[in-house]
Amino acid sequence: MASAAALAARGQPLWPPQSLTPERLARHYPDAGWRVAWQDGQAVGAYVLLDKDELFWPDDAPGTALYLHKLAVHPDVQGGGLARLLLAEAVAETRRMGAPFLRLDTASDRAKLRALYGDFGFQNVGGRQVGAYHVVLYSLRVE
Repeated sequence: MASAAALAARGQPLWPPQSLTPERLARHYPDAGWRVAWQDGQAVGAYVLLDKDELFWPDDAPGTALYLHKLAVHPDVQGGGLARLLLAEAVAETRRMGAPFLRLDTASDRAKLRALYGDFGFQNVGGRQVGAYHVVLYSLRVE
C-alpha cells in the first residue's frame, strides 16, 4: 500500500486504490501465493506468484509458467536492490516448482519497471489490451 500511495503522490498511479482492498486482493490473489520481505519487523517488499493467469496469458497451457503480480518495494527502501532480490527469489521458486518460465505483465507506460525487467533478463514478448489497460508481457526462461 505504501508503494502505491507513493506512486500516486508522484502523479504516477500504478494500481487503482479500489484494486488494493484486502477483499479484492484476497479474491484475485490467494494467500498462499504471497511472498513478503521483512526488515526490522516491517514489510518492505512483496509479490504474489500464481500458477495460472487467464486474464493476461490466456493461451498458456497448465504448467507453462508461474506468473508474478503486484511486485512492490516500500518507498523507504527503494533503490537498494530489493526489487532484484525479490525477482531472484521468484525465479528460484519457479525453478523449484518445475515451471520452465516466470511471466509477468506491466503497464506499457512504466519505463522504470520495464527497464528493471529487461535488465533482469526478461524478454518482452508482446502486448495486450485488457479493458482500459495496455500491458507489456514479459517472460523469462528459468530452466
